[in-house]
Amino acid sequence: MNMKTRRRIADVLTYLALGLSSVVFLTPIAWLLSTSLKDNQQVFRMPPSLIPSPALWENYRDALTVSGLPFGRFFFNSTIIVCFAATGAVISSSIVSYSFARIRWKGRDSLFFIIIMTMVIPAEVIIVPQFVIYNTIGWVDTYLPLIAPSFFGLPFHIFILRQYMRGIPLEMDEAAEIDGCNRWSILWRIIFPQSKAAVLTIVIYSIQGHWNAFMEPLIYLNTMEKFTLTLGLSFFKGQFGTQWGLLMAASVMVVLPILLLFVVAQKQFIQGIVVSGVKG
Repeated sequence: MNMKTRRRIADVLTYLALGLSSVVFLTPIAWLLSTSLKDNQQVFRMPPSLIPSPALWENYRDALTVSGLPFGRFFFNSTIIVCFAATGAVISSSIVSYSFARIRWKGRDSLFFIIIMTMVIPAEVIIVPQFVIYNTIGWVDTYLPLIAPSFFGLPFHIFILRQYMRGIPLEMDEAAEIDGCNRWSILWRIIFPQSKAAVLTIVIYSIQGHWNAFMEPLIYLNTMEKFTLTLGLSFFKGQFGTQWGLLMAASVMVVLPILLLFVVAQKQFIQGIVVSGVKG
């Protein structure tokens, strides 16, 4: 067997493995779309069927109207949280990452190691002391506990940006200093524009994380007018049963903005992840 034949066989096996993996990952999405067009009788029919008969497209209308839930308000609340949190993540992570990547100071690497190690701490471990602190300063039932942490830098975001910034030649900083630029000017005029791929990656991760967050809004928000979309979905699960068709229809509408965001920014997102992983 010559080298060309071996390469073709390897390519076929690779595409076959990727195809099977795609089926595994797409099956839950297909089932979500299928269930969103069914009533409860079709959902629990045995044997289960992927294709609804009949398809109840009115589930999408009823999920926003018949349920009586202010989904417009929930969407607005989630959007406000996501916008402020993403802005804070970009600003804070850029400043901290620039310090770790471009400036030499005593204890820099040790502190960076400590920050990265905090990524292994489960959120459930610190949720109680966080609630006590936020309740003491009067932040409970406000959006501040959901937004404020992003303005102090998140470990994963810092890691991505730091790795990317380390790949930018230091000579650019030196040339800018000769031209009279200070550290802030170098960061925002030179380094930040060249880190757009990594910054976009942070934005996508921040939007996805805050858009899908459930535990934090559940703990800190008490007023329905302040609830997010994820909390709104929980209302479809009642004490005496769950409206699965309406729940899945609402879930599709909640997931759709994130899917569209990833489709639009897929190239930049993958580039930011790949380059951040190999630089530095």
